[in-house]
Amino acid sequence: MKYHFKIHKEKKGYWAQCLELPGCLTQADTKKDLVSNMEQALNLYLQEPEESTYLAPSPKKNIKPTKNIVEVSVDPKVAVGFVVRCNRLNSGMTQKQAAKKLGMKDLYSYQRLEKKCNPTLALMARIYNVFPKFSVDDILRY
Repeated sequence: MKYHFKIHKEKKGYWAQCLELPGCLTQADTKKDLVSNMEQALNLYLQEPEESTYLAPSPKKNIKPTKNIVEVSVDPKVAVGFVVRCNRLNSGMTQKQAAKKLGMKDLYSYQRLEKKCNPTLALMARIYNVFPKFSVDDILRY
C-alpha cells in the first residue's frame, strides 16, 4: 500500500505533504531524513484513535511518481490494521462486535489488531470469514 507525497524544497530544508491524506505533512533538513519522516507521518496518520469513525482515503492509483512526487509505502503491520478497520466500519460493526465475531478474548486484543499487528495465518482466515471483502491485495497493491 503506497501513498504519494509531494516534496517541496525550502532555503533550509524540505517539507512534504501527502496528496491523498489531508493534514499529513512533515519536514526535515535533508532528503534522507525527509524520507524517514514521510514514512513515520504516514503510518501515524493511518493509526486512528480507537473510537474514531474517520476513514482515511485509500491511495489513488492514477498518481504517477515524478521528480517531486514520491511513493511512500505503509508499514505492512499498519496496513493490515487499516484494512481491517475499514472493513469493520464499512460493515457497520463496533470494535466489540468485531472482537466477538473474531473470537478474541477481549476488546483490547481487537484494538491492537486495528493499530499495528502481524497476524497469524489463522487470524487472517478468521478476519476473512468475518469480513468477506477483506483482501490481502488491498494491503499489498499500488
